[in-house]
Amino acid sequence: MKMKWGVIGCGGIADRRTLPGMMLADNAELIAVMDSNAEAAERVKEKYNAKYALDNVEELLAIDEIQAVYIASPVFCHKEQAFAAAKAGKHILLEKPMALTAEESMEIAECCKQAGVKLGVGLMMRFHSYHQEMKKLIAAGKLGEIVSMRAQLTCWYPDIPGNWRQNKALSGGGALMDMGIHCIDLLQYISGLQASKVTGFAETQTFSYNADDSATIVMKMNNNALAMVDANFNIPDAAAKCRLEFYGTKGSIMAEGTISQIEAGDVSILISDDSLAYDASQNREELVPVKLNVPLGNMYTKEIESFGRAVLNDTEPEITAADAIAVQKIVEQAYLASENGITATL
Repeated sequence: MKMKWGVIGCGGIADRRTLPGMMLADNAELIAVMDSNAEAAERVKEKYNAKYALDNVEELLAIDEIQAVYIASPVFCHKEQAFAAAKAGKHILLEKPMALTAEESMEIAECCKQAGVKLGVGLMMRFHSYHQEMKKLIAAGKLGEIVSMRAQLTCWYPDIPGNWRQNKALSGGGALMDMGIHCIDLLQYISGLQASKVTGFAETQTFSYNADDSATIVMKMNNNALAMVDANFNIPDAAAKCRLEFYGTKGSIMAEGTISQIEAGDVSILISDDSLAYDASQNREELVPVKLNVPLGNMYTKEIESFGRAVLNDTEPEITAADAIAVQKIVEQAYLASENGITATL
């Protein structure tokens, strides 16, 4: 059985990644695409062979055969569109961040609950095969107790007149809100730990827009491990490594290039021999890195199929609103910590 989809906001990530992923999903059928730019909607309709191209949400939500909508519009549109979709009885896969604030995100979640519709969130990097395998290794105790973690996601995003992501009033935040969310979520998801405190800096260093173009935060986790996140709009793409690192009392996992919109990258695992005693010379040659090698796929296809199964089987989505809200609260407290020079308790 296939779930029938409508897409709200068909530029950007929808056209670049999610719709191509949807085309590969076994349980998905695209019915309609909507964009405020009618020409863009028509182009995407033809590209992906949808039945309808629309320029307003109301018409899309009025199509009875549509069971679920994927909302990939600018963040400032999310709340109104999600409310309308829920009230129309459509299940919702909502891009991150869910809304401008955690409070608005909670309102969306409550609206969906009252309407009896499923709500999932686009933290698709959880579906990366390497990330899932890393989670299994840590859960199995292969690294011992996690003591330190780090995640980085950067890009080059110079001033663009009228760009909503560069206006905090329309985006909710800059690099930390847009990209740091993925980093925070992956650190918590893969490690199984939760942040209890956060501090850091979010600044506009390079460009002139009013959202942060660079941010570094430090989180204290619920086992007292420390976790660092770097999010930047001011590092050239060719210079970025987008590293993801986990260090424990028995070993480490170091990934490069896995925090991305495609399943790729390189993962090295170092596991120590439990019999090794303290070495005063700090000889680091005993450990031989093992390269993680599992089949890779398409995160967006997995995301669409996963949400489709939740709707068709009436089960909880793998990535819930609660997951996304928890991360958004960390981001908001990190901004507060940066503005006031404090450590915020979560």
